[in-house]
Amino acid sequence: MKQFITTIKNIWSIEDLRARIITTLSLLLVYRLGSFVILPGVDSTILAEVNAAKTGGGIMDLINIFAGGAFSRASIFALGIMPYISASIVIQLLGMAIPYFQRLQKEGESGRRKINQITRVLTIGITGFQVPGYIASQITSSPGVVPDSGPLWWFSTVLLLITGTVFVMWIGERITEKGIGNGISLLIMIGIVANLPSAFVFEIGSRFGVGGVGGPIILLVEVAMLLIVIVLSILLVQGTRRIPVQYAKRIVGNKQYGGVRQYIPLKVNAAGVMPIIFAQAIMFVPMTLAGFGDSGASSWIITTFSNPSSFAYNLTFFLMIIAFTYFYTAVTINPNQMADEMKRNGGFIPGIKPGKKTAEFIDDVMSRITLPGSIFLGLVAILPAFAMIAGVNQAFSYFFGGTSLLIMVGVILDTLQQIESHLLMRHYDGLMKSGKIKGRSSTGMGMAG
Repeated sequence: MKQFITTIKNIWSIEDLRARIITTLSLLLVYRLGSFVILPGVDSTILAEVNAAKTGGGIMDLINIFAGGAFSRASIFALGIMPYISASIVIQLLGMAIPYFQRLQKEGESGRRKINQITRVLTIGITGFQVPGYIASQITSSPGVVPDSGPLWWFSTVLLLITGTVFVMWIGERITEKGIGNGISLLIMIGIVANLPSAFVFEIGSRFGVGGVGGPIILLVEVAMLLIVIVLSILLVQGTRRIPVQYAKRIVGNKQYGGVRQYIPLKVNAAGVMPIIFAQAIMFVPMTLAGFGDSGASSWIITTFSNPSSFAYNLTFFLMIIAFTYFYTAVTINPNQMADEMKRNGGFIPGIKPGKKTAEFIDDVMSRITLPGSIFLGLVAILPAFAMIAGVNQAFSYFFGGTSLLIMVGVILDTLQQIESHLLMRHYDGLMKSGKIKGRSSTGMGMAG
């Protein structure tokens, strides 16, 4: 405890770090307050009753978790940062296929600014496309939620939602620039964490309240299991396979360059949380297609894929995550490019010939470490279903795995790593007695970083 208090004093004594932390907390507070501002013309009481009658599950619940509940409350920040995430993914995929974006990625700071500007414009376009669907499916679809839904109300609501998303995007960028940590990731994490207290209180009530089952023993077991899952998730986030690289020795004048051994850190989970997000989006498709049919098979599909704790749902989800992990790893990591850059800089892997043999070796290593990484990622993703089967309430079970837990672990590690860097740079002790904290910058857990 004494070392913890000393660390807090060291953090607060660094003026720049203190200003960054205050800026980050202030902007996060603005974001949370804005998520409770309801759109004009919406009856929040009736909307809450409609949401209480809806069954959980599906991609809508995932979006609502990321938005900190603003999605279901019809807030001005209802769509949150998700359109920006979608735009970032599109730009990332375009950078793998279109030469123009590939050139921008190689232009350094100027290219990064152009890519950011394109991402912002694309975010506005995606938001404008999503807003009418959100209004029609989540607000005006239930009678009484909007007493007067005329053209003027539609126009003002669409404009407010687009402006809200742009403002949230601005908050995220300001946190990244003036605060601590990755702003976009912190906004997602704060939305997820906002649901944790109420979910935990509800779980306590289900154990100790009237008709409660299990009592304190079961609750302690649940908390212990949650801590174990968090530790395993940290191992998944930080797991890397280091490939040694030797650089040739060069003498220029009186100085020696090269001749040292470095390492290529290949991540066990190079795809991050993207396979889970892709798989959850695809899992929503069968229910949509089955809705057009009236046969018994369609009813079975709707019943199965709307139940996140069913065996068929989780088996399909697990297999799709493994497939998407391999796909996303293949499109984001290019062994041939890595081998070419290594050869160009005079580097080689001991015992492996430069060029094609090096690319084949890197590809082989990635294939071997991706399999256990994808299986572990799939297991973490379906852990909430096992928690629900074991009797944990649905809201609290989401924190036993899946996208929510992985994002929280990755963002927290990344933020702590930046704080530790500020401490070490000013000759203070780090946050740990030994070793250093590894964040998403070394593990690839970021969604839009």
